[in-house]
Amino acid sequence: MSYKELIKKLQAKECKQNVPIIGPGDLLKVGVLIQEGNKSRIQPFQGTVLGIHSNQASTTVTLRRLAQIVNVERVLLIHSAKIGDIQVLRKHKVRRSKLYYLRSFQSKKNRLKQKLY
Repeated sequence: MSYKELIKKLQAKECKQNVPIIGPGDLLKVGVLIQEGNKSRIQPFQGTVLGIHSNQASTTVTLRRLAQIVNVERVLLIHSAKIGDIQVLRKHKVRRSKLYYLRSFQSKKNRLKQKLY
């Protein structure tokens, strides 16, 4: 067994099995584990997917949301133990894999067309 095959086996064991199919432009609700002192709780973070970096166990998703007037962007490791559950609330029709152009728009201009099934 080669070194690369061994790494792929180890990474496959660490991957979560119940991750939904995520695409750019989707509206996600992610439960993030927050620790405050000796207590822990799950805080939901809801935002639009700007981009995905796929690499088995180290897959990351960049989420962006409008919190009051300030835009908040967060990079989340999908298969991390600090991520509780992931829900896809809406799917949007986009033509690019990275939606970094949404960073320059304000609240009403960055609306995306919703996919109809």
